[in-house]
Amino acid sequence: MSDLFDAVDALVASRSPLPLPPPERRRLRQAHGLTLEEVAATLDVRRATVGAWESGKTEPRPPQREPYAHLLKQLAQLYPAPAASSVADQGSTLPAAAVPVAPTAPVLPSSDAPVPATVTKEAAAPRSPAAAPRPARGSRRPGAPKAAAAGTPAPARSGPFEHGPLLVLDTDDERQVTGYGTGGLLLDVPAKSLPALVEWALAEARVGAEKLHPSGKDADPLLVLTAAVCERYGLPATLSDAEGSAGRLPEDHKAVKLLERAGWKLTRRGLGPWARIYRPVSGGRRQCVQLCIPSWNALDDRAWGHAAKLGPAELARVLGVYAHRVMTPVGSSAVTGLELMTALNPPTRASEPDQDGKRQSEHRPGSLGTQPVDPAPCEAIDGHPVLAHLPRFHIRGPEERLFEEAYDWARDLTDMECMQPYLVGVDVNLAFGAAANGAVVGLDSPPEHVTGPVFDPAVPGSWLVDLSHVDLDRVKVAKQWRELNGDLLPSPFTPTGQRPEGPAWYATPTVAYAVELGYDVAPVEAWLRPRSGRFLDGWYKRLRDAYVATMADLKVAEKLTPGEFLKAMDGHKGRDPELGIVLNAVKMTVKGGIGKLQEKARGGNWVPGQAWPALARPTWRPDIRATVISRARVNMHRKMIALAAATGRYPVAVLSDCAVYTADGPTPLDVLPYDKDGKTVPGSFRLGVSPGMVKHEGTQDVLWGVGVLEQLGAEGKVANLARYIKTGGVTARDTGE
Repeated sequence: MSDLFDAVDALVASRSPLPLPPPERRRLRQAHGLTLEEVAATLDVRRATVGAWESGKTEPRPPQREPYAHLLKQLAQLYPAPAASSVADQGSTLPAAAVPVAPTAPVLPSSDAPVPATVTKEAAAPRSPAAAPRPARGSRRPGAPKAAAAGTPAPARSGPFEHGPLLVLDTDDERQVTGYGTGGLLLDVPAKSLPALVEWALAEARVGAEKLHPSGKDADPLLVLTAAVCERYGLPATLSDAEGSAGRLPEDHKAVKLLERAGWKLTRRGLGPWARIYRPVSGGRRQCVQLCIPSWNALDDRAWGHAAKLGPAELARVLGVYAHRVMTPVGSSAVTGLELMTALNPPTRASEPDQDGKRQSEHRPGSLGTQPVDPAPCEAIDGHPVLAHLPRFHIRGPEERLFEEAYDWARDLTDMECMQPYLVGVDVNLAFGAAANGAVVGLDSPPEHVTGPVFDPAVPGSWLVDLSHVDLDRVKVAKQWRELNGDLLPSPFTPTGQRPEGPAWYATPTVAYAVELGYDVAPVEAWLRPRSGRFLDGWYKRLRDAYVATMADLKVAEKLTPGEFLKAMDGHKGRDPELGIVLNAVKMTVKGGIGKLQEKARGGNWVPGQAWPALARPTWRPDIRATVISRARVNMHRKMIALAAATGRYPVAVLSDCAVYTADGPTPLDVLPYDKDGKTVPGSFRLGVSPGMVKHEGTQDVLWGVGVLEQLGAEGKVANLARYIKTGGVTARDTGE
């Protein structure tokens, strides 16, 4: 008889009333600081199941229904509903964060067709990203998603990209795939195969980002696949040695064939760490999904640090912040930096309607256009087709080739400098970005050759001119002639800092600097680009804002006093290691984007004199790269001269954007003069967070520097102390061991 009573109790419990509508269930859980994972583990269900209960897509069933109802009753007593809105109101109108994407549909394991998504969201409160707190590390189980943290962009609330720019996909022991988005978003991913995953991403996931320019295009959805998800969809967790060398899976791999049979195509880079899967545009609708596979080395540690080792929620945050502030990554940081130029300055735009009311695609003024432009012979790197007429193994000197590169210069310490105790390095923030700002560069027309031109600093191009007569012992500084020791300063005209010996090719900013120093110039010939513009200004502003915003999240704000700035910079990346990754990625995007303007041939099958794929891009522009690097080097020299003229201090080493000085104290304040009002030498180095200002690179004692100079000098190597000032370490590669 007791069994019958137990059965009756179970029957009653199976219909236990749930005290509150789905949105209130979520509010109560979040009010108590519980994660979906914690509730799911307690009730012995999947995380997505609890999310479905909170979104109203499903209702709990025995044996979990009664304990779940009990949990809600207890939480409701602790956290009463706000008086401003009744429970009935909450039940009648679901908030935007809880609106299901699509009705639930059965999953057919044998079908590759897209299946509507089951949506689960751990929504953050509607507040600014910087104001959202970071959850305590001990408040969640390993692998559980974070609440929105500082710098975390919340997903859009509506529209085609409601769920943000990207998803990091991970799977559990039950092979259920979950998508981790920005702002704590979680999505159930129903796709059972790789083609179905692509279909789902385009049809159901609502992932992507709006275009950065009215004439541009929306960003494709980015799916980041963990190693476990790779295996779930028939991909290797890691690439073999042969596949790694090729940078992709072989064309006969099962996954590649599966995509082909479903009508999908791959770009030339194939199914590799960064893969684009697409179908030809149909009816004006773009169909393209991008994959990023960290376990295949998609996230280079030089730019992304330890990002590939992060959990899915943390990785979604890192990539999401980067996507929100820069753009959805489309490859390495260098590739993304280059693509950002086009995204912000598209080559075409829609024309005015014709007589039939139709619009056509037309060239957009101020852009680089859609067709590649051959460089001038002096601007071309070795092996370029425009140099195919040169004899094999011909070595071009400065009178034949444009050598605009960053500084790598060093000298011996003077006796007086050896008496000072410290070596202090200062580093320019986003030096190439600052140099790109305001740079006038050639646009979409080929260079024009001119013989015996009159120099015009407003015209971008390459000039053959003799600057060997410029004497740095006497230069014009602050509108007054000052005596300077030229032997203690690098030449501004060569990357080695050595004085030029005769005519050489220079970019416009380098020649303009010689004129600024008070010297006459007489170019012999030039390759000029009269159609010009400030193509990189928007690119700089976007990256500048991303850098400054991320530094602000790390508690390094603008307009700090020099002392406050140095204090704020001490251990700034450790305050939020994930945002530290974003910061480094932004810096590498600047450097890599400029470097990609002169991408070299890769692969063992290339033959000098033949074109390589990068040459087909309108953004293969070594002249633009030369202009930016020339401006960066000149800016560096201008600051060093201003400091030398005011204080008598000279650098002992310069490497790109880092200069090393001897000093009586260990901080940049012992090198850079500041008065009581916080003002320093006009035109010289200034401490601060903005691009073009400087930060502390590192400090070592002078005895260390003398030892490095002696060690490498004895081996016949030039020791640039700026290369080692940050860590003080000299590697085996540096010593040749």
